[in-house]
Amino acid sequence: MKAMILAAGLGTRMRPLTDVHPKPLLQVAGQPLIDWALDRLEDAGCTDTLVNLHYLGEQIESHLKDRASFIWENPVLETGGGVQNAIDHGHFKDHPFYVCNADNLWLDGDTRALSRLADVWNDDTMDGLLLLQDVQDANGYDGAGDFWCDGDTAPLKRLKDGTGHNAFVFTGVQILHPRLFENAPGGAYSLNVLYDKALAQGRLHGVKHSGAWHHVGTPESLAETDAILRGAS
Repeated sequence: MKAMILAAGLGTRMRPLTDVHPKPLLQVAGQPLIDWALDRLEDAGCTDTLVNLHYLGEQIESHLKDRASFIWENPVLETGGGVQNAIDHGHFKDHPFYVCNADNLWLDGDTRALSRLADVWNDDTMDGLLLLQDVQDANGYDGAGDFWCDGDTAPLKRLKDGTGHNAFVFTGVQILHPRLFENAPGGAYSLNVLYDKALAQGRLHGVKHSGAWHHVGTPESLAETDAILRGAS
């Protein structure tokens, strides 16, 4: 499968660290955040990865020049618009593909997370398949969660209030099919717009992650994640 890494964000919450370097190049345990995602993709056999660029994108392009291809955005198109822009420029065509956020870090558990997604994917019943983490095991995350999920192949439901049994947060790792973007709004918009459409049709599913996941959104969580992974090495 092919893949796209979303790396065009402004990194506002990570300032002042992102005044000089884009967020995907901030280091955790000795390597840039985006390398953690790209390493997992390559481990799963994915050798064709597209990276979208905007803020300080020249640094990312220079760093990954031998490992990925690139598509620039101006203005920034957010998550949904960024992927749609790639599809509109001829990428991915009619086949499902991985999409990963550059700033969320996951470690494989008893099986490779990306391989589990590929194994569960059903082209007849799914337009999107999200990797989910139990909110109780989500490092650096203090929210209520995003979805209610009961089983690896069940359609997801939005979590409306509170945490608890079967409350999961989306990890930023997923498989999407280009048909999800049919009749999409265009311009800058969030993938949540398309998730809600797929949810209403019963075509957004989830897989529960069996390994660790770290939400790296602030300088404090970056330092915390760095300490955890260095201590585990």
